Amino acid sequence: MNRTSHPVGGADGYGDAETFHGQAPGGQHAATAAVPPGAAARGSAPAHATATTAEQIQQARHAQAHQAHQAHAQQSHQAQQAQQAQQAQQAQQVRQAEQTMQVRQVRQGDRLLRRDDPPGDQGARPDEQGGRPEGQGERPEGPEEPDETPDGQGERPGGGAFGTILVFLVPTLAALVPITRDIGERQLWRDEHATWWAATLSFHDLSLLIRSIDVVFTPYYVLMHLWISVAGDSETAMRIPGAAAMAASAGLLALLGRRMFTTQVGLIAGLAFAVIPAVTRYGQEIRPYAFAVAAVLLSTLLLVRALDRPSFKVWVAYTLSVPLIGWSHLASLAVLGAHLVIVVLARRGGDRIAGWAYGAAGTLGMAFVFPMALQGSGQSGQIAWNNPTTKDLVEFPKNLFGSWDVALPVMALGALGLFFAGRRALPLAVWIVLPPLATYVTAAQLHLFLPRYLLFTLPAWVLLAAVAVGRLAGPVAGARAGSGAAVRRGLCWVLAAASVAGLTFQALPGIREARVNALGEPDFRGAARYIEARQKKGDGIVFSGELAERRAMDYELRDDAGRPRDWLMYRTPQELGSFGALECPQPAKCLAKAERLWLVATTQDGQPFTGMPKTTAAAIQRSFRIVRTEKLTSLRLVLLERSRKETGTTGSGGDAGDREVHT
Repeated sequence: MNRTSHPVGGADGYGDAETFHGQAPGGQHAATAAVPPGAAARGSAPAHATATTAEQIQQARHAQAHQAHQAHAQQSHQAQQAQQAQQAQQAQQVRQAEQTMQVRQVRQGDRLLRRDDPPGDQGARPDEQGGRPEGQGERPEGPEEPDETPDGQGERPGGGAFGTILVFLVPTLAALVPITRDIGERQLWRDEHATWWAATLSFHDLSLLIRSIDVVFTPYYVLMHLWISVAGDSETAMRIPGAAAMAASAGLLALLGRRMFTTQVGLIAGLAFAVIPAVTRYGQEIRPYAFAVAAVLLSTLLLVRALDRPSFKVWVAYTLSVPLIGWSHLASLAVLGAHLVIVVLARRGGDRIAGWAYGAAGTLGMAFVFPMALQGSGQSGQIAWNNPTTKDLVEFPKNLFGSWDVALPVMALGALGLFFAGRRALPLAVWIVLPPLATYVTAAQLHLFLPRYLLFTLPAWVLLAAVAVGRLAGPVAGARAGSGAAVRRGLCWVLAAASVAGLTFQALPGIREARVNALGEPDFRGAARYIEARQKKGDGIVFSGELAERRAMDYELRDDAGRPRDWLMYRTPQELGSFGALECPQPAKCLAKAERLWLVATTQDGQPFTGMPKTTAAAIQRSFRIVRTEKLTSLRLVLLERSRKETGTTGSGGDAGDREVHT
């Protein structure tokens, strides 16, 4: 065999090149692409050149493979990132849709639904606590949820706990200013004297009292008993609890308006409530009406909160607030009718547990009130004098607000606010109308139609008026004004402040009048000062009239150790379990030891003896002569001295004058 006729394997690289059997990027075999055929046979390159060419081919293959691998990895990474971004976007849209559905389901029956907002003026609604929920960006596409805020109000501000405290404190402090000014200057009147009397009794004597009268005020009397034992029984000290409750009512109303509508509406309502003359008047009253207003507002706020964000704790708090309403004043329980309307609207909006929760809360809460209400129904005769007429119905707004100057603008704005309050209009209307209507219709049986008994309806009027002010300010300061959002909101706040300032100006005369003694109230304080300056040892005191003169003078002379003796008191109120004492059936015997008498008369005809029993008046006129008469406001103070010595009288015939009035 001729050696030159066969190629040498491995000498020219063909053999090794064939064994790789790989492909170049162009699709050719690597050996074919790298070395031209027949190159070794022609002897154009030495053997080491062939080896070098093989190495270069191998390196090129590795480089090309690495570049291809990197390109493939980069493409895979980009595809993975795009897929993750798409998944994140889809998840975000799902979260937004879920949150929107939850908000609609919870708030549908409990939020104001606006249907007449101008396009482009709604804006995005932030979350209740300020801003959108976490992870929520722009509102997802789909049907827009109706805006809750009145036109021009802008977005609901947040602030969390600090914002809530601020909204509560500003109206509260504003209400404290007119309420606490000269709080001790106005004299107590007969109902306040009754509170002092009952609250300073021992618990045993109080238990005897409530068996026959005022059982419905027992929780208030117990509270005042504890307070007086700590703070004393001066006019100022006894009025502090009511002042605090009424001032807190302004703050609670602001919080209620904030939750039902917007922060601006809440602040307008709270500040307007603070300057209502009746708020000052009954904030300075030692009666439970201020506590009734506070209890109604607290309970309503808790109910709206429970429906807005249901939780077991809030429903328990609402349950506990129901007896607070009844314990403060039974007439205030009429607000539960408005609560029922709120719950019905929530059920229609899709809240399935609202009805059951409200039913359980109302039933359990009323269980603490029902025994007291049942016993109190047998004592309604104590207010049987209250038989309202048509005139009382006509003058009801004036007496409710404290003056016509305040009643007319607030009621006009409140009526207008009904058109802007959306789904909140119906419960607020029921809150306003149902209690006066129900008490007026049943006045012949229950005798509860009195403005001070219905003072708890006042916040609903003020809240609706605030809604109207906020809505009317909207078109002036809204998108139609053509200014920026900040400017519009600022102008809206200016208009709201101007409205409150205008109401304050209207209310000032009524506020000043609320701080003075009520028209026709006798000047018992002046009578007590006059007696203390001129009394002598052994003086006695007698009473003529029907305005609880004995109890009033007992309060005014409470700190006078040498006070005149009540010769005619035969049985003390504690013994009778009543507010009134039993007078001596034999006045001549009971007055046998008296040398001088101070007669406190509140008779309207100017005759000091016409307001006492005829036998008593005859005995006094027969044995005493008038020495001096002092005329005070709605009161006559007459000093009598014995004209001759009575003979044949021994003892006082069971007189109770030596007994302490309070045990």
